[in-house]
Amino acid sequence: MSESVIRRVAAKELGQYFSSPVAWLFLAGFAGATLFVFFWVESFFARNVADVRPLFQWMPLLLAFLCPAITMRAWSEERSRGTLEHVLTLPIGISRFVYGKFLASLVLLLIALLLTLPLPITVALISELDPGPVAAGYLAAVLLGAAYLAAGLFVSACTGNTIVALLGSVALCGGLYLLGSPLMTGFFGDSGAGLLRALGSGSRFESIGRGVLDLRDLYYYLCLCGLFLALNVYALERVRWSRAHSRRHRDWRAVTLLLVANLLLANVWLQLLPGLRLDVTADQRYSLSDTTRRFLGRLEEPLLLRGYFSARQHPQLAPLVPRLRDLLAEYAAVSGGRVKVEIIDPADYPELEREAIDRYGLRARPFQVADRHQASLVNAWFQVLVTYGEEFEALGFSQLVEVRTAANRQAEVRLRNPEFNLTRAIRDVLKRQRAGGDPFTGLDRPVQLVAYVSSEDSLPPLLSAYRRSIAAQLEQSVEASGGMLSVRWVDPADQNGAIANVLRDKWGFQPMVTAVGEGGEFYFYLTLEDSHQVVQIPTGSFDPDDFRKTLNAGLRRFADSVTRTVALSLPAVQARMAEHHLGAPTFRQLEQQISEGYSLRMEQLDDGSVSPEADILAVMAPHSLGPRAVYAIDQFLMRGGTVVLATSPFSTEISDAEMRLLPWPSGLEEWLEFQGISIDDSLVMDPQSSPFPVPVIRQRGGQQFRDVHLLDYPYFLDLRPPGLHREHPVTASLPQATMGWASPLQVTPARGRKNLTLLRSSSGAWLSRSSDIAPTVDAQGRTHFEPGAERGSFAVGTILRGRFQSWFKEHPRPESAADSGASALQPLLEHSPHSARLVVFASNDFLDDQMLNASIAASGTQYHGSLEMFMNTLDWALQDDTLLSIRSRGQYNRTLPAMTDRAQSFIEYFNYGLALLLLLLIAALSWLRQRLRRRRYRRELAL
Repeated sequence: MSESVIRRVAAKELGQYFSSPVAWLFLAGFAGATLFVFFWVESFFARNVADVRPLFQWMPLLLAFLCPAITMRAWSEERSRGTLEHVLTLPIGISRFVYGKFLASLVLLLIALLLTLPLPITVALISELDPGPVAAGYLAAVLLGAAYLAAGLFVSACTGNTIVALLGSVALCGGLYLLGSPLMTGFFGDSGAGLLRALGSGSRFESIGRGVLDLRDLYYYLCLCGLFLALNVYALERVRWSRAHSRRHRDWRAVTLLLVANLLLANVWLQLLPGLRLDVTADQRYSLSDTTRRFLGRLEEPLLLRGYFSARQHPQLAPLVPRLRDLLAEYAAVSGGRVKVEIIDPADYPELEREAIDRYGLRARPFQVADRHQASLVNAWFQVLVTYGEEFEALGFSQLVEVRTAANRQAEVRLRNPEFNLTRAIRDVLKRQRAGGDPFTGLDRPVQLVAYVSSEDSLPPLLSAYRRSIAAQLEQSVEASGGMLSVRWVDPADQNGAIANVLRDKWGFQPMVTAVGEGGEFYFYLTLEDSHQVVQIPTGSFDPDDFRKTLNAGLRRFADSVTRTVALSLPAVQARMAEHHLGAPTFRQLEQQISEGYSLRMEQLDDGSVSPEADILAVMAPHSLGPRAVYAIDQFLMRGGTVVLATSPFSTEISDAEMRLLPWPSGLEEWLEFQGISIDDSLVMDPQSSPFPVPVIRQRGGQQFRDVHLLDYPYFLDLRPPGLHREHPVTASLPQATMGWASPLQVTPARGRKNLTLLRSSSGAWLSRSSDIAPTVDAQGRTHFEPGAERGSFAVGTILRGRFQSWFKEHPRPESAADSGASALQPLLEHSPHSARLVVFASNDFLDDQMLNASIAASGTQYHGSLEMFMNTLDWALQDDTLLSIRSRGQYNRTLPAMTDRAQSFIEYFNYGLALLLLLLIAALSWLRQRLRRRRYRRELAL
């Protein structure tokens, strides 16, 4: 019976809504305001992020004004018309009418939200949209709207004036929103601001809208609904009462007060229960990954996570503090007691502040804060310290926060993939603490040193002494290894030379000679191997004093707890030229990125060798490399190493609003051709491109003018799946990467070697051989790039793995390898083991500082897909892929594809038209329903 009454009341209210202008004004106003905010206020296309955050960002404020428009007449009009007394005298509980009116209002709100569905559908069609935050955002909008509707019904029940009901409801809903807004929290410290955010409807909404369904947030809105509906019933029940007080009145007050108190106390109780939440984002962005849990499981002693946060923060940083605090608490919760978390305000702990400054190098950062009275500086702490044993790692503002400049020049501040940065810091301190100078600490499986050395009577005196010295050192190392290292001596002359044949065929080890023309062949090769890999130890100049260092460097390749070393070779450029971005590309940001995760060693290849400490060699924008440098790269690859090359026949120079394409011979052309890779003397142009601030030539009145415009630049390839290989670990987790001024490459298949195309342009790309890469703009502001006759998809990045042949097997070795002395004893490795890898990116400039900075200016975000792709390459090559799955988590890493102004306008107006069409469809259904109802009434009356 009660459910039937509620449905009948709801149907009656809905009929009244749609028979009056209220419903139509609300629906049209809501749809219009939402679309205006989405496309104009938040500038969706200029924002260039594939999400619908602008749709939900303004929802708490929009609903605070629009929901009261629905409820203002619900009870106040009943009072003013005198129909409320009739309702109160019916033999039906007043709560049935309250629930019926609430249900009718909620249905109208759901219809209004239905009008916004074309927006996420459109974004999903043009780009990769994470559906989790969208679904969570709509759930939050329904819950928030329901709370506002319940509040509006309560206010309407307290007055007979619809205008007073409207203003009172707006004030109440607006007050709930303002409680947690920065406008209020900025006046309080961290604890006070946290309390206000817990009470504010907008701050709770943002938590759900980002894709985290927390039981505390969900209950908060249900609590508001229950509270205001209970007060609504009580307010109407009081109208029945006479002025005389009775026991029944006291019972009503007590029950209502008890219900409200229980609703509020349950809210407080739930705050003490952390972890009752569900992360619905596609990449589980707000949940600790299995990678993090594995690192926490390796802890052998307590790890300290200490957050330094000032009570008075910058208004845009203050909401991030509770999220970091919750994240740190989650680390402690899943660690099984191995992680201790401390959150302090250094102003309250002078001794800890002094320790942070003197020992850890942390300092408060000045932030400018402005209000309507004045602008001032706030010295605020916003750092996290990771301490394990004697090792520590500090995460500052730049590691914890990413800032995006919106189209309206307002900064959007978000946490910068905090789990990745925290887990990486934990990994680093764990490695350093476990290593402690002992090369065997991080070994997970036994390693064997195999010495392919001829008998002592076959060795020259120098190597005979060297053999005895390293044998003694190896005995000491075996004893110190605790069973993790063993040594095996093999004479290649045994078994009638069969071993020597195997060494030559399998590893390319050729016999050495004592001197040219003297005959006397012998072998002296050292390798380290386990069940997974084989690594050759370079013998250098056969100096016994260097052997210990060389051995430890080799063992480090097998250790999981030791930081790997990346040898980075950059083009030489004078300091003054680099300041003006002239002379050669610069890679300071790349250096910083590598140094955060690895030990970085700047490598000069002119001496013909690569440091034995290097685990991987990265050569960026090589320019006119000599034979010695080519020999160093060749032999590093022949030893089974991984070489990462970023090279192209061209490099770009931008200065003084001019863009020039420079020829850039690498010196590796013949070597790459020998390895089966050919890079064409052209550049790939793609209609699927990223925006880039480029100098353009403007024609006006027969004169030429140079300006800087933000344009979709076809030389700036916007690579997305399937252009990014979907399955390879380097690109599997990347939604997008950018390659600037890339050349097409081709790979010739070779026996014993596998090739994988990692990066590829879209199918609409073409090639350009023009040296003029600066776009021209006509009087209408349009750019002109003539597409080529032949279009297709071109490879711009590839990975080769397998057995490589040395180029110097068929060509003379450089001078450094023919000098007299000990270096003359170093043999040429003619081919590599099957573990060797060669990674080629066909661009000199895609990681250039100037290009990355221009990308920041164009997108307004600090996300660099190309940098993350390069770091993923290092992780994969070094078998340090533990962080690959969480490196690319970010707030702004899903970007929109390149679109013309006409396409953007079409999408915008299409959404306007679709919203109008849905509104007309609802009107048609309402008209049809009323017509059918009238027809039914006529039939009943006719009977």
